[in-house]
Amino acid sequence: MTGQIHKFKVFDKNIVLDVNSGSVLEVDDLVYDVLDYYEKLGADDIIKQLEGKYEKAEILEALSEIEEIKGGHMIYTEADFFSAIKQIKGRQYVKALCLNVAHDCNLRCKYCFAAKGDYHGRRELMSKDVGRNAVDFLVEHSGNINNLEIDFFGGEPLMALDTVKEVVSYARNIEEKSGKKFHFTITTNAVLLNDETIDYLHENMDNIVLSLDGRKEVNDRIRVRADGSGSYDKIAANIKKMVTLREKEHKDYYVRGTFTNKNLDFAEDVFHMADLGFREISVEPVVGKEGDLLLADGDEQVIYHQYEKIAREYLRRRNSGKNPFRFYHFNVNIYHGPCIYKRLAACGAGREYLAVTPSGDIYPCHQFVGLDEFVMGNVFEKKLNENIIKRFKETHVFSKPECSGCWARFYCSGGCNANNYQINGDMNIPYDMTCKLQKKRIEIAIYLGIAGTKRDMKQVNTLC
Repeated sequence: MTGQIHKFKVFDKNIVLDVNSGSVLEVDDLVYDVLDYYEKLGADDIIKQLEGKYEKAEILEALSEIEEIKGGHMIYTEADFFSAIKQIKGRQYVKALCLNVAHDCNLRCKYCFAAKGDYHGRRELMSKDVGRNAVDFLVEHSGNINNLEIDFFGGEPLMALDTVKEVVSYARNIEEKSGKKFHFTITTNAVLLNDETIDYLHENMDNIVLSLDGRKEVNDRIRVRADGSGSYDKIAANIKKMVTLREKEHKDYYVRGTFTNKNLDFAEDVFHMADLGFREISVEPVVGKEGDLLLADGDEQVIYHQYEKIAREYLRRRNSGKNPFRFYHFNVNIYHGPCIYKRLAACGAGREYLAVTPSGDIYPCHQFVGLDEFVMGNVFEKKLNENIIKRFKETHVFSKPECSGCWARFYCSGGCNANNYQINGDMNIPYDMTCKLQKKRIEIAIYLGIAGTKRDMKQVNTLC
């Protein structure tokens, strides 16, 4: 693939990203302007384009600097991704399962993609037998992968806490015999947390995701109980207990919220959660095909401003040390990012990452649950639908026309396949709003990666 750069400004910096290699450079105004014409025009024509703004000697010096950087393989680098695409199509193992242990929920969040917990079906909890068979299925289909992941999801997974405990116990008991190491994550709305459950989750979960939408008035407008009452007071107190414990022992967690068109000032929700002492924060845009909470065309300009506001406050708090926080969407490591395989294939849904329902049915991920055409098998049968696997193997960033030439392709990997399918009816057509917001977040994340440092920036992708 031929060389491609993306140049952009964030606050006080001119930044250049080399798309294929991942190199990031901070440049002055002159080089930034010259790059508008470089590789399109010769030196004389570039001088004509910029005369009156810069001296000829300055332009020639900038061109010389660009040539030197290009010779160092930091911009306009070429790359061949054929072997990585071949690797995607050849890989055949499962390394992670999302166990929907509860198709039921004690909340009725108004934006819930899972139809308020039941996934458009009947309300049910996963039995211990299904849980154990899911673990066996994962071991059997994991090949030579040693580290396996199990995510407990719902609905509200704490409604099936007995099954969660059984799965953890069973997996731990077969680790030595199977030669595997299991890592567990749970996502909870925190309503059912108590001291005993907090201690159990803290001891057994590698990561804990806790749901809160921010300020009380924002949260209680959307995240309501079955009787319509708000949930903030209960869950904020419970989350504080869990976060205090996780922070003390430096264990992973996220406090995760969703913003809608009702709180386009969601930066205030991020700051509210940071002021509560939550350092790991994620606030996601609502996604869906219909509903009165969805984002509309034009909202992105307001949202861009919110991301900039979050970035400025992040830097201020980081420098002052008062209530600092990390924002999930800005956590892009420009020095040691994911390998090119992962950048092409995204989350691995339908291939390496699968979801299991309470009845044991297998889907590409939890967001495909309920779509009959995506049923891949059942944990009791231990077999998978090869046609669906093939479909996902052939869905990668270069199979998506709108993504294959996009500068952000190696950061978003073509977006969420489930969202693309549910909104556009095709996994290869990205959701436009997500694309816009993702690009803005990536630019700010890159800026934050170089803010306050003067060392040369370079990141070169390598194959796993």
